[in-house]
Amino acid sequence: MASTQDALYRRIDLDLSWSESDLPERVRTKHVHRLHPYLGKFIPQLVEALLARHVPRGHVLDPFAGSGTTLVQALESGLDAAGSDVAAFNCLLMRVKTREYNPFVLESELRDALARLEEFDGTKPEAPISRYLRDWYAPRAAAELLFFRGLVDDYEHADVLRVVLARAARSARRTAHFDLDFPRAPQRSEYWCHKHRKTCKPVGEARHFLRRYALDTLARVREFSRVRARGRQAEVLHGDARELDFGARFDGVVTSPPYPGLIDYHEQHRYAYELLGLEECRELELGKGTSKVALSAYTEGIAAVFDNVRQALKPGAPVVIVINDRRELYPEILERAGLRLEERYRRHVNRRTGRRSGEFYEDILIAR
Repeated sequence: MASTQDALYRRIDLDLSWSESDLPERVRTKHVHRLHPYLGKFIPQLVEALLARHVPRGHVLDPFAGSGTTLVQALESGLDAAGSDVAAFNCLLMRVKTREYNPFVLESELRDALARLEEFDGTKPEAPISRYLRDWYAPRAAAELLFFRGLVDDYEHADVLRVVLARAARSARRTAHFDLDFPRAPQRSEYWCHKHRKTCKPVGEARHFLRRYALDTLARVREFSRVRARGRQAEVLHGDARELDFGARFDGVVTSPPYPGLIDYHEQHRYAYELLGLEECRELELGKGTSKVALSAYTEGIAAVFDNVRQALKPGAPVVIVINDRRELYPEILERAGLRLEERYRRHVNRRTGRRSGEFYEDILIAR
């Protein structure tokens, strides 16, 4: 007989486990955490609680920083932070989330770009369009995205416009409304939409997404500016965390490494790499596949990261790792990295990479 929810909750850390009613999506995606969708990120409330428990002051590091959840919450909690990632788009997203802005200049630039977009007549670009854009976007949508791309370098806050462009490109693809996370092929004809419970057509334009997300970005940046601690900074490093020189002496680590074989973090944002011309370091990504050879490479790679990170920590500083370690890889990883496991507890996961039909749990490892 399956465990009841009460029985399940007696075996986990309730202070780090939330129900859907406790943390609805609008709360889990507060302020800049929703500047762009990102699969696999841990929720900000978990990071906030882990910082309060284990790194209440000082300088925190996340060597697998992803979309920057640890960095953003560190700034909100009154800490300085540094984060690294091998994916260029992730680093772009982190920089935009954690930068301090003059809100008047930012609003002026976003509204000016939107005004120029309104004047665009939909003319196809003269330069050849890539095969990816031809396949995944209707002609008008591709033209509007490329026109907006041509504007971004005219502005001081070009990176903000790049993130707006990427978010709009994600939504404007020829894909079913309910299949934005993992579309396998372009949707070119009408389809029954499970999200809207009606027959829908593929998206034909990008203009309305660009407008909506530009204004939403402005509102979210303003909201974060009201809650972030004054004088605190976040540094973003693009590179392989096995080799980066993190420099400063950190008071702790809060991180969630990639799960083996779960998400291709470059393919997830393929549209951004195509539109923005970002450098791809796909070959350096950890967690590809679940074969014996792949898991061995994963173990070696993650251990090398933590061994490198250990050199940047103050004596006794905690390393807090959020991971679903169902394959029991982390005892070996920590040993290889020269870290000692001090505590291990579990949490019930409300939402992370998407909806699930069954129960899902994560392990939280505290090592030094």
